[in-house]
Amino acid sequence: MDAVIDAINSIDAFVWGPPMIALLLGSHLFLTFRTKFIQRKLPTAIKLSVTPDPDAPGDISQFGALTTALSATIGTGNIVGVGTAILAGGPGAVLWMWLTGVFGIATKYCETYAAVKYRVEDHNGNMLGGAMYAWKRAFTKDGKTPWWAMLGAGAFAVFTAIASFGIGSAVQSSAMTSIIVSNAPGVPTWGIGLAVVIMVSLVIFGGIKSISRVCEKLVPFMAIAYAWGCIVIIGLNWQYVWPAICLIFECAFTPKAAFGGAVGSGLMLALQFGCARGLFSNESGLGSAPIVASAAATRNPARQALVSMTGTFWDTVVICALTGIVLVSSMLANPEIMEQGLITAGADLTSAAFASIPFVGTPILVIGMILFAYSTILGWSYYGNRVITYLFGKRAIRPYQVIYVAVAFLGAVGIGDLVWTVSDIANAFMAVPNIIVVLLLSGLIARETKHYVWDRNLDEVDETPIPKLESK
Repeated sequence: MDAVIDAINSIDAFVWGPPMIALLLGSHLFLTFRTKFIQRKLPTAIKLSVTPDPDAPGDISQFGALTTALSATIGTGNIVGVGTAILAGGPGAVLWMWLTGVFGIATKYCETYAAVKYRVEDHNGNMLGGAMYAWKRAFTKDGKTPWWAMLGAGAFAVFTAIASFGIGSAVQSSAMTSIIVSNAPGVPTWGIGLAVVIMVSLVIFGGIKSISRVCEKLVPFMAIAYAWGCIVIIGLNWQYVWPAICLIFECAFTPKAAFGGAVGSGLMLALQFGCARGLFSNESGLGSAPIVASAAATRNPARQALVSMTGTFWDTVVICALTGIVLVSSMLANPEIMEQGLITAGADLTSAAFASIPFVGTPILVIGMILFAYSTILGWSYYGNRVITYLFGKRAIRPYQVIYVAVAFLGAVGIGDLVWTVSDIANAFMAVPNIIVVLLLSGLIARETKHYVWDRNLDEVDETPIPKLESK
């Protein structure tokens, strides 16, 4: 068994190594220039995210689609993942996480544009979309889809389904259990698992509209509450904030050892771990968020693509940056955190840094971890629901949901670590066909973006008929 685990860990290290980082980060940069730096439209995008588009085709509001996607992306990676990046790559990793988010905004825009443009309608009038439909519809000629397009669509759907059980269900319930047990040791893990199953089942069996309603209320609350808590901690550490920012920039570009060499140092380490954790945190390029964006009521693909790209901004540019400043400033204010020699993982570093703040530190971390993990379970359940529907039809939805909540229970009682690694690998494999189809369609996306965005036709209605799928 140890040999199997070692082999899986080796595969994980390879697929998330330099080639994958180069593919994703390179795509971020390429698509930023291809869209004429679409990041400049962030103020417009934020305004659109809270502006209803009631007469447009779709199942949920643009804001509902955004918050459902954010529920899946704002998770433990925004808290523990930042600590992991700092521990392995040094404080400079925070800057590279942030820059990855800035350029990842363009990729999130493009992948969402493709998903909405090529979405379809099922027999009940519900919208379905994502990389699998982009592959099929974009390259089908005279009713014939080439084998390589079918392969790209199928590969994305299969790996997304696998990832949903891991990163979406087991890993998140495991994180919730760990944080609860560490602060209340007498609570049985099976009891936590049962509570997670009940809380998740009450929402996901109601479908996308039920998930969206919960996420519309939960996500803004948890994000604002966590950001407020981080700002309070930054205020308490105010004299260390500027030195922390200076240290982050210095370590990002120079081989400076930090905290007595107790954390990673060097430009390449900072770049590698900062980019990897940033890419993992905001999911730009994975193709997950466009699945739910395809259900949004929007009059043209550009409007929803703009709304969706704000998710990367809130997730990495805001939440991860706040977490990074909190951790580095707390480490400067409390150097004994690293001197104790007990910090061996990102979760340990995050817990120690937050615990060093009297009264508010630990509650902020505990509540934030629980809410972030719970919302991620909800968001990823929808992603899995849609790809399972693509692969096996609507009759597979209920069995999938039952297995999904069962896996959440198993995650709570102790299968999280291995599943995390397997789902990490699946995430990388789902990113490849998604990035490929986005790059293949980048010329079309750039042309239509010029028309809708840069020529100021965002209010124009796209009258292209949306195909209706046959029932299966």
